[in-house]
Amino acid sequence: MSKRFGKWKAPTFDKNGLTRWHWMCQHPEKLKLGKSVDIGAFSYINAEAGVVMEDLVQIGSHSSVYSVSTIDGRTAQVVLRRNARIGSHSVIMPGVTIGENSMVGAFSFVNEDIPPNVLAYGVPAKVVRELTSDEIASG
Repeated sequence: MSKRFGKWKAPTFDKNGLTRWHWMCQHPEKLKLGKSVDIGAFSYINAEAGVVMEDLVQIGSHSSVYSVSTIDGRTAQVVLRRNARIGSHSVIMPGVTIGENSMVGAFSFVNEDIPPNVLAYGVPAKVVRELTSDEIASG
C-alpha cells in the first residue's frame, strides 16, 4: 500500500449516510469496502442491491454508483475490482463490474461491464485501449 494510505481507516456513516469526507451511501450495510478505497467528495452510492469495492479502488469526486435504478427498473450488485479507477463525475449503473486495474475516464456513463486492464470512457463508456504495464503499476 502507498504512503498515502498508511493510516487508512474504513469510513463511518452518520444517520443520513454521510461520511466526514462529504460522500454518502444509502444502505451502507450493503457496501463492502476493501482496504485503501478512496472515494471523492460529493459522490453518491446507492448500495441497496449491494456494492463491492475491492482494495485500492479510487472514485473521483461527484460520481454516482447505483445498484438500483428507478428510471429503468434495473436492480443488481455493482462490483469494482482491485485498483479500478473511476474519473470524476462518472455514473456507474446497476449490474456493472469494472475489471481489475481498469480506468474509467471522467464524465463517463458506464452501463456495461468493463474488462480488466483497459481504459474506457464516454457516454456510454466504451473500451478505448489496453493499459500499459506502467499505467497499471502507477495505480
